[in-house]
Amino acid sequence: MLVLVSSFDKYGFQNLQNLRRILLFELIVGVVLLVGVGYFFARKMVQPIDRLVEQADSINANNLQDKRVEIKGSDEIAQLGNNFNTMLARLSHSFDLQKSFVSNASHELRTPLASIISQLQVTLAKERTGPEYEAVLNSVLEDAEGLSELTNGLLQLAQSEMNRQEFAFTPVRVDELLWDTADFVRRKWKSVGKVDIQFLREPEQDEMITCNGNEALLRILFINLLDNACKFSEDASARVIIDFNDKYILVHMKDRGPGIPSGEQEKIFEPFFRGTNAQQARGHGLGLSICRRITDLHDGRLTVFSIPGEGSTFTVQLPHIIS
Repeated sequence: MLVLVSSFDKYGFQNLQNLRRILLFELIVGVVLLVGVGYFFARKMVQPIDRLVEQADSINANNLQDKRVEIKGSDEIAQLGNNFNTMLARLSHSFDLQKSFVSNASHELRTPLASIISQLQVTLAKERTGPEYEAVLNSVLEDAEGLSELTNGLLQLAQSEMNRQEFAFTPVRVDELLWDTADFVRRKWKSVGKVDIQFLREPEQDEMITCNGNEALLRILFINLLDNACKFSEDASARVIIDFNDKYILVHMKDRGPGIPSGEQEKIFEPFFRGTNAQQARGHGLGLSICRRITDLHDGRLTVFSIPGEGSTFTVQLPHIIS
């Protein structure tokens, strides 16, 4: 005999329905709380970035020199702010150099042009004799040559400001380049200029006096230094001593000039700066700044040692290809 019995658990089914509603409600509440808490902490996390962006947005060309972002703590955001301030300092320095360069260049260009114009105006104001015209033309020619030198210096300075990647670097024998540039300087100074080149010691390998560089830029470097040495020496002479160590080629260029005061020995590498000992010499204060930039492009150094009244020694350090 088989008996089948069935029943409907009304209370149990109702409890299951209630449990499902409770779980669904808890799920919704949990998601809402999770979103709210996440949004709260996310806002807390991005607040420093928002402040950084807001402060950075307030910085412009007018307040670049003084305005900086505030840094709190030492986390990644603080490091980002610190790097941003460093970048602003570099930009401010670049802008200052640019303003100084434009101001000085405008002044230097205006002076010879004004001199040429005024001389021609005075000359044309009335009839002149042949010797008077010749004297004026010679004076105008001198101003035009100075203007040409300034223009070439500005072009060289602009060229030296390029990145290293924009130049072709090849092995260059420094001693051969020095002999070549010395001949050029001798021809410029005609029979007056004297350039004496010596080795402090003989290199065992050619690589010890060979650097990886741009020959055109290095030629500008050595011509400027040799020309300065002849310009400021009493007998228009320059002495060059070539040496080397385990890393660098060392080129010492000595003159017999009046020397450079200690307070001006770093300033002479700034564009358009002219020391007190150079006021009577012709020039525009660009040569040494170009030389410093060229040595920097070659991962080298340019230094000066000078004693007032005893002359100056400029030392060029260039990495040789063995290092």
